[in-house]
Amino acid sequence: MFGEGNTRTTAVFVILYLRHIGFGVNNEMFAQHSWYFRNALVRANYKNAVKNVDYSPIYLERFFRNLLLGEQWDLRNRYLHIHPTDEWKEQPNLVTPTSTPTSTPISSVAINLNPNSKIYTNNKNIIDLVRLIGNEELSIKQLMDIKKLKERKNFVVYHLDPALKNKFVRRKYPDRPNHPRQKYLLTVKGLALYKELIKGKL
Repeated sequence: MFGEGNTRTTAVFVILYLRHIGFGVNNEMFAQHSWYFRNALVRANYKNAVKNVDYSPIYLERFFRNLLLGEQWDLRNRYLHIHPTDEWKEQPNLVTPTSTPTSTPISSVAINLNPNSKIYTNNKNIIDLVRLIGNEELSIKQLMDIKKLKERKNFVVYHLDPALKNKFVRRKYPDRPNHPRQKYLLTVKGLALYKELIKGKL
């Protein structure tokens, strides 16, 4: 379980890692939302099949989207209740992300990142996919439809698999690759590359 000491240690390592890959972060947000961060870690790693509870990384993702992308998700502990009462259920109008998701793939890119950067890649398909996913969670069908591709095998081999292997993209249900509601979203590394994309560096 995530105790107070473990959570603090996790936060320190996360900050060091983010700084290592180019993010200028400090501990301000971790301190301000320490209890939310701790509970979000638990929800992202807790599963109980008997009680029909599955992993829920969305709360941790919202924390990092606020931290890395400047979004304004409402980080309240009551939203992390596994079985909230009506009084504590999240209201959609309380959450207002400030960045605009993109759904338009780019046809060509210029690689302006330092080749020694931890988020550097010269794979155009990976860059296209990171740019395409952005802030969204998309299925293979949705990704292929947006890119106007027909061959699923080719898309998986040349686009999705390299992005997964190089840890720019991850599965929403990592333990069940063939989950019927499987979606794909960006990792922290993918978010770092995406941040460079929306800043116009790529």
